[in-house]
Amino acid sequence: MSALVFFRSSAQITLTNPVKLELPDELVVLKRTDLEKKTGPIASGKYITIKKAGGVPMVIQFDDLNGDGRWDEAAFLYSFKPNEKLVLKPVITDAPATVKAVVRAHVRQMRKNADNTFGPAVDKDTMPVNAQPTDFSKQALPPYLTEGPAWENDKVGFRLYFDVRNGKDIWGKTTTRMVLDEVGADTAKNYHHQADWGMDILKVGASLGAGSLALEVKLPNGKDTLVRLGGQHIEQVTYEKVADGSVRAICRLHYKNWTIAEGMAPVSVTEEIHIWGGQYFYESRVTVAGAPANAKLVTGIVNLHSKQVHELNAKGSKAIYTYDVQSENKDKLGMAVVMPAVQVAATATTPNANTDVQNTYVIKANITNAKPVVYRFYAGWEKSDTRFTTAEGFKQFLLSEINRMGASIWK
Repeated sequence: MSALVFFRSSAQITLTNPVKLELPDELVVLKRTDLEKKTGPIASGKYITIKKAGGVPMVIQFDDLNGDGRWDEAAFLYSFKPNEKLVLKPVITDAPATVKAVVRAHVRQMRKNADNTFGPAVDKDTMPVNAQPTDFSKQALPPYLTEGPAWENDKVGFRLYFDVRNGKDIWGKTTTRMVLDEVGADTAKNYHHQADWGMDILKVGASLGAGSLALEVKLPNGKDTLVRLGGQHIEQVTYEKVADGSVRAICRLHYKNWTIAEGMAPVSVTEEIHIWGGQYFYESRVTVAGAPANAKLVTGIVNLHSKQVHELNAKGSKAIYTYDVQSENKDKLGMAVVMPAVQVAATATTPNANTDVQNTYVIKANITNAKPVVYRFYAGWEKSDTRFTTAEGFKQFLLSEINRMGASIWK
């Protein structure tokens, strides 16, 4: 939920948009524990219904975040008018409301079958140790559809290379439908060329691509170094689907016992990725256990085809962004990382040779045990939205996003 303000009375919940801006497709998340303060206990197998003005039930997604068989959060999208006040009256029901819902978010990981088809999406998957990138000169299809987990909404899509590269890539979309169960399954259809749905629009190389992760640490010899999350020195990497509904999709990636350098204690990292309808970003929430003293979590934007990085500071957020003719379609693409300003330690540019992470504009975050590092990665392809056909258009879009977030988004 963004800069919305909750007010509770004995029979209702009121959401107020405190800004003089429209908030289209705002994600509203109601925790079960908060709802029970209004409704009383919600028994296992029970749900809530909330009706709009006129009596039509809202499309609500119920998500079990901890796997105990009971939903923990109820999520829905709502487009707020400037300073609008929305009164909700949740009612306990035996089943979710029967509403025809358009699917606006999706996450999946699909394994290749022996017959070169791809099986159904799996709930969990573990990467083979030291898994290497697919050599497409020797085999036509990778072991996973599009080489690893992918997540999308009705605006944009992303993927993770489920191998030692551990990089993130962008699917530029020109359709609102979910396509990533199909893309990459047919070798006759090259997703590096524009199709009716869109295409793969990013070249990642040795960079952090579209918001991949690294750690900046001080080595035992006293030198600072930037080490990519991934590679050959992780005991186990696991994918976990958390939620996959019409409103939002969530997955977690667990990196167990990562040995950054000889003589250093292993580190474990969990990245929880969220995407929901109507937005041009994914949101990551990253926790790091066992980080060395003064280590920084680092993410960033590939700069293979961009000439300059820009910064924005407003409303408690800091952003780095690029805009250039930098898509694989050789047209205009804006990319940005936005995170709470209080998290940010520094920004920088990596060397372009002789280092593990290259060709990247980076933003470094302080690591604390109390809170995860949170950031959003934005991708604005000119074929997706006319706002992204100019540098000024992309900048104004980012400013409106930061203003929309307000100070409360990062709570």
